[in-house]
Amino acid sequence: MTGAKFGKSMALLHTWAGVLVGAVLFAVIWTGTLILFRGEIDQWMMPDTRLAPASAPMSLDRAARLVLPLVPDGATQWRIDLPTARTPVAAFSYKLAGGEEHARLFDPVRYRLLPEPGTDGASGFLVPLHYSLHLAWKDVGKWLVGLAGMAMLVLLVSGIVIHRKLVAQFFTFRPRKRLPRSALDLHNLSGVLLLPFHFMLALSGLVIFMTVFFPQAHVAAYGTGPKAKAAFMAEAYGSRKAGAKVAGKVAGDGGEEGAEEAAPPASLDGMRREAARLWGADRTSHVEPYFVRAWQPGSATALIELRRSYAREVTMNLDQLYFDAATGRLVRRFEAGPVMTVQRAFSGVHFARFDHGTLRGLYFLGGLGGCVLVATGFLFWLEARRGRHARQGLGGVRLVEALAAGSMTGIVLATLAFLAANRLLPAGAELPGWDRAALERLAFYAMWLAAFAHAWRRRTAAWREQLLAIAVLGVAAVLLNWITTGDHVARALGNGLHAVAGVDSVLLAFAALAWHAARRIGVTDRRRDGPSGPGVGGQGAHG
Repeated sequence: MTGAKFGKSMALLHTWAGVLVGAVLFAVIWTGTLILFRGEIDQWMMPDTRLAPASAPMSLDRAARLVLPLVPDGATQWRIDLPTARTPVAAFSYKLAGGEEHARLFDPVRYRLLPEPGTDGASGFLVPLHYSLHLAWKDVGKWLVGLAGMAMLVLLVSGIVIHRKLVAQFFTFRPRKRLPRSALDLHNLSGVLLLPFHFMLALSGLVIFMTVFFPQAHVAAYGTGPKAKAAFMAEAYGSRKAGAKVAGKVAGDGGEEGAEEAAPPASLDGMRREAARLWGADRTSHVEPYFVRAWQPGSATALIELRRSYAREVTMNLDQLYFDAATGRLVRRFEAGPVMTVQRAFSGVHFARFDHGTLRGLYFLGGLGGCVLVATGFLFWLEARRGRHARQGLGGVRLVEALAAGSMTGIVLATLAFLAANRLLPAGAELPGWDRAALERLAFYAMWLAAFAHAWRRRTAAWREQLLAIAVLGVAAVLLNWITTGDHVARALGNGLHAVAGVDSVLLAFAALAWHAARRIGVTDRRRDGPSGPGVGGQGAHG
C-alpha cells in the first residue's frame, strides 16, 4: 500500500471510528472527568455530610460500638471506611448471606449516625455510569465502554498518521475563522497537547478490566470454572505471608467452625497500631488503613481485615493484614504479586485516587480537553458535510447532529438535572416503587432522552438552545443549593466547606462557558450565507 493510500485509509478509519463511537466515548470521558471529584460532589449532594475535619484520628473501637448493633445475625461481613481529608464522613456497611448490602454514614467526631442521604450521589451513580453505563446484563455496559476505549486508541494512532505536521498544528488555533476551520484547529490542538494523557487514560481503562475484555489470557492456561479462576488469582494476583497460626481462619469461610461461640472481640485500635507498625517497617509513605472489615462476624472463625491506604501514592496497593478477631493476633498478610501490582499501578493512574489536589485538577482539565476533542471532531464532521448533504438530499448530517447534540450537550444537561433534582426533591420523597434516589436517576435519564428528542426536532438550533439551558440549569443548581442549605459560595468558604464552594464555582463556570458558546453560535448563525451553511465539504484530512 502506497503512502497516499495508507493515509487515506487512516483518515477514513479516524472519521468513522469517531462518528460511530463518539457518543459513548463522550459519555465515558464526561463522567470520568466528574468523578475525579466524586467525594466533593457527594458532599454537595448530601448536606448532612458537610462536617468539619476531625482534629484527631477516629477511634475504631468507639465507632464499632456505635455501628455493630446494626449488624443482624447471619451477616457475612461488615466494614467501616475511615474518613479522609477529602471525605470527612465515615461509612459503615454490612452484607447478608444472599449478597444484599446495607450502608449508613456516621459522624466520626461525635460518633452519631447520620440521616439516610436519600441519594446515590456521584459515587453511587456517576461512577458505575462511567465504567458500565448502568447496563449490567452480561456486562454489556463494560463491553461498550471497552469498545470506546479501544476506539480512542485507534483514533489517537490514526490521528497521528493523518496529521503529519503535529508541531505546526500545536501552535495553530484560529478562533475567529468560520466554524469548520476553528473546530478543526481546536480538535488538533486538544489532541496534540493532551496526546499522552488521552492515550494513558484509554489504555489504563482497558487494563483495569483485563479479565473481562481478555479472559482468554487466563482461560487458556488455567481452564474454566471457579477453581481454575481461583488458581489464576492465587498465582498471578498476590502472595500471602503467614502470621500467627490460627486453625481454620480463612477470610470469608464459615463452615462448621462458624457455629462455635465467639470470644469477646479484641481491640480494633490495637490492630490498627500493629498494622501501622508492620507497614511502616517497609516504607516511609502513608501506613494508615483506609478501611477495616470483619469476615464471618460473631463466629469463632471471625477475621478482621485492614487494607492499607494509597492516598499518598499512585499505585492502588492491595496490602492487607488479617487478624484473629478474638485475640488480635496476626493471621495472614497479603501483598499483590507482580502481575497485579502492574494492574493496580494502571488503576492508580486511571482513577487518580491519590491525595494531590493540583494533580487531580490537571486530570480534570485533561478530561475536559478530551470532551473538547470529541465535540470538535463531531462539529467538524457536521459542518464539512452540511452543505453537500443538503444539496444531495441526504439525511446523514441530521442523524449525526441529533446523536452528537444529545450525547454531548444532552448529557451535560442530564447531569445538571440530576444535581437540581437532588436539591429540589424533599427528604423522603417517593413514588410507588420509586424512592428518592430513583427519582434523581429518573430526572437524569428523562432529561437525557428529552435532549435527544429536542436535538432531532430542532436540528442545528438545538446546539444553541441546549447550551442556553445548560447556562440556566447551572445557575439554578447553585441557587437551589443556597436556598435549601444556606451554603452559598462565600459562606461555604468561610465555614471551611471547600468541596461545596468548589462544586458551586465549577457549576457557575460551566454556566458562563455555555452562555458564551451559545452567544457565539448565535453570531455564527446570523453570518451564514444561506440555510445550508458555508459548504466546505472535503476540507482537511477529516473530510
